[in-house]
Amino acid sequence: MVALAILRVEKLKSFGNVGGSEAHTARLQDTPNADRTKTNIRLIGNLGEPPLEELVKAKIAIATKSPPRKDAVLCSDIFLSASPEYFRPSDPSLAGEWDDQRMWDFANASKKWLQENYGDKCIRAELHLDEATPHIHAYVVPINDRTKKLSHKEMFGGNGRQASIKMSKLQDSYAAALGPLGISRGIKGSQATHTKVKEYYQAVNSEPLMLELDRLAPLPGETAQQLFERIKADSAIGAINHQLADRKFTRQLSQRAAQNALAAQESRQQTEQRAVELVTENYLTRQQLDQLRDLPLEDVAWQLGLDRDTKQLRRWRGLGHIISISGDSKFYDFHPSQEKGGGGSIDLVMHVNQCNFRGAIAWLHDRFGETGIERAAAHKAKIEAKAIAATEPVPQFSPPLADETQWQVVYHYLTNKRKLPSNLIQALKERGLIYADEQQNAVFVMRSLDEQVNGAFLRGTRGEENTFMGYEKGTKRTSGWFWFRMGGKPTDEVKRVVLCKSPIDAISLSTIELTKPAQEPQTRTMYLVADSPQSLPVEFLKTIPTVELAYDNSETGDEAARIIKQMLPRAKRKKPKTTDWNEELQQGEQPQQKKRKRQQGLEL
Repeated sequence: MVALAILRVEKLKSFGNVGGSEAHTARLQDTPNADRTKTNIRLIGNLGEPPLEELVKAKIAIATKSPPRKDAVLCSDIFLSASPEYFRPSDPSLAGEWDDQRMWDFANASKKWLQENYGDKCIRAELHLDEATPHIHAYVVPINDRTKKLSHKEMFGGNGRQASIKMSKLQDSYAAALGPLGISRGIKGSQATHTKVKEYYQAVNSEPLMLELDRLAPLPGETAQQLFERIKADSAIGAINHQLADRKFTRQLSQRAAQNALAAQESRQQTEQRAVELVTENYLTRQQLDQLRDLPLEDVAWQLGLDRDTKQLRRWRGLGHIISISGDSKFYDFHPSQEKGGGGSIDLVMHVNQCNFRGAIAWLHDRFGETGIERAAAHKAKIEAKAIAATEPVPQFSPPLADETQWQVVYHYLTNKRKLPSNLIQALKERGLIYADEQQNAVFVMRSLDEQVNGAFLRGTRGEENTFMGYEKGTKRTSGWFWFRMGGKPTDEVKRVVLCKSPIDAISLSTIELTKPAQEPQTRTMYLVADSPQSLPVEFLKTIPTVELAYDNSETGDEAARIIKQMLPRAKRKKPKTTDWNEELQQGEQPQQKKRKRQQGLEL
């Protein structure tokens, strides 16, 4: 059967309604039909943020000019899903099961649709995986941009025909977003309804049916064969058989008609879509490029190598920048040497990369690909952007220059302060994976899986309390990693991958494992640094028999492992006993040092 897109909108007219809805969707109260062994995912919003009621109040206070009316809809709950045929095509009846890749494709497409249509008005979206079929509850504060007032009616329609038209367009839009996944829109204007469970049981348990059953009860002394013959000869039973046959035939005709109507609807939609494309091709280039600036600035900042400030979540730091990003696609750099503001993804790329307009377009194409451009621009702008990307060379990564005069200081930091084994550090340096730059940073080289250098992670070593760390400008965080292989023979196939947060943690853990007799020495292991679930080589990891999530012992590490397990269900969590693996290595090193000192004393 064809998988269909599902979209419903519910009004939340009071803060009590908002709190009650959150209690269900955030699982703040017991949910009888939820599977407690499965974990839901917050697609939009952060875990540990204020309650939903406070978020709604804050959004209304910032974005509206006056207090809401008493009868205003304060928040709209949008329910998004697809029919079970999409999530489990082999057997839609297996409630609670789904294909992981299909589920993530649905979740990502739905998240993009929400962000493109509602922006920062969508203050939270919960992906529920603990019920029969994956679905999303998204909370949107319905603010009218023109009047600066709450208006659910303006956004979703009021009553009657206006609501039907707006909801129909909304369902068209959502179905178009899920179309590439093979999910279609239902038949427009369908009057199909769902029978309530209560009504069903009332019909089944109705008195006429019970009377029929009483009349056909076995008579005294009647054998089973005699009862069977009597039931067969009963005219009422014959009528029921004919009705059932008629019902089955009618259902087949109805299903066939629905399939034909759906095919006709898809044909009309394709015709309508082509007409829209033809109109879109005539849009001015400037209009298209203005739309391109609507890419989420948080995603662009992350790709540029910036990291969110843990204390001021709207600020992003790195590469000599302190950039504040606002909900209306504006940014401002507060760094004393870089003070400048702008709007949109192109301006942000030009500012951070110090490149021109064409260079920014080429960079966006390289990082976000065809999907990113298509999401932001219509047909003509897409063609022009591709032409620019084809003629303008993509900025290539230039690693920091090595400075051998600084190596001994960096080497001393790694081996004496961080207690990393000197022979391993020297071996990694000889392979070109670690070196020192002119700023006395330890440079950890990031490579693709086919060993193409496309990034570098820097760790400051100058001074006693140096905490500097970050990525070299131009690093591709989604296609390059610091990694090395150990154990077994160099020609052996990798059977185990251990994911770590930082290069020093990866080297520390490999050292700990090599000193443990219980560790199987013949297993060829890759230690790979991926500090975020966004930067994982997922397709490669799916081919590895054993994947271990060796992130640090903290809430951040646990959250990263939880998200990765959603993508790689077979992956196992591996925690250090202390805060991180380097601290565990150093604590284990102390008894070894005492033992060596005792041995030296005996020799003397």
